[in-house]
Amino acid sequence: MNFIVYILVYPIIWLISILPFRVLYMLSDLIYLLIYYVIGYRKEVVFSNLKLAFPEKSDDELRVIRKKFYSHFVDIFMEMIKSFTISKNQLQKHCKYTNLEVLNDLQKDGKSIILIGSHYANWEWLFGLSTFINYKSYVAFTKVSNKYFNNKILKSRGRFGWSLEQNSRIISKIESNLKDNVQAMYGLLSDQSPQITKAHYWSSFLGVKVPIHTGAEMLAKKYNLSLVIIETKKIKRGYYESSFKVITKEPTSFPDFELTDIFLRRVEKQIREQPQYYFWTHKRFKHKDKEPK
Repeated sequence: MNFIVYILVYPIIWLISILPFRVLYMLSDLIYLLIYYVIGYRKEVVFSNLKLAFPEKSDDELRVIRKKFYSHFVDIFMEMIKSFTISKNQLQKHCKYTNLEVLNDLQKDGKSIILIGSHYANWEWLFGLSTFINYKSYVAFTKVSNKYFNNKILKSRGRFGWSLEQNSRIISKIESNLKDNVQAMYGLLSDQSPQITKAHYWSSFLGVKVPIHTGAEMLAKKYNLSLVIIETKKIKRGYYESSFKVITKEPTSFPDFELTDIFLRRVEKQIREQPQYYFWTHKRFKHKDKEPK
């Protein structure tokens, strides 16, 4: 059945993927109208999330943000599809990096790094970063249940140098690289909600007490890896700009969870400046008020 689904669906994905950007975004506009006005996909979830994050804003203000978000949300979906066939030149044109010297300097110093980011603007096209740097690059990902789509994603995202590693295997990859003296960069997205059964740290995110992912901090401390934030802005439709900020080169010098909180405050700042570019369809606050006593 998985193979049947794959051979029926992937040709459609591929045909969409090869469309010129202008046509791709025309299609995105049409899908936006369908998703927002007809299907109403998760509109109440989005509104509830915005209401929690921005209690000071009126309902009308939140609805404006919600409409802008859905337009961006569909664009991201179409850009994910474009990833299957996008060329290196196209990717480098649409995604710029303002201060690559931050990573280059760490590389020259012999540092391996944890690169920590969020579901803001476009996180899918960040796989083009590896074309600009000398690090051996890995990113943690959740395996897709359909093995044929999973293999296609691994192949398409790996075209430019990233190696996708399942979340459960990223530790063993770090350990093997350290053993073999391989200098590497490990990419993690750490802003979404962890499984409540695995949560051991609760903190405020956008004013709401929720469980927090702490894996990036844990890995940085355990393996003495530099911790770097990547922050991405949407410059205009289809164009993004990312910058890097070193949180620390000495993670063990920080109290537990302080590095995680520094990252969260940076993410919050971006969201408050342009909230329409955050991933609001995710039930980020579903575990609020469930902190163990």
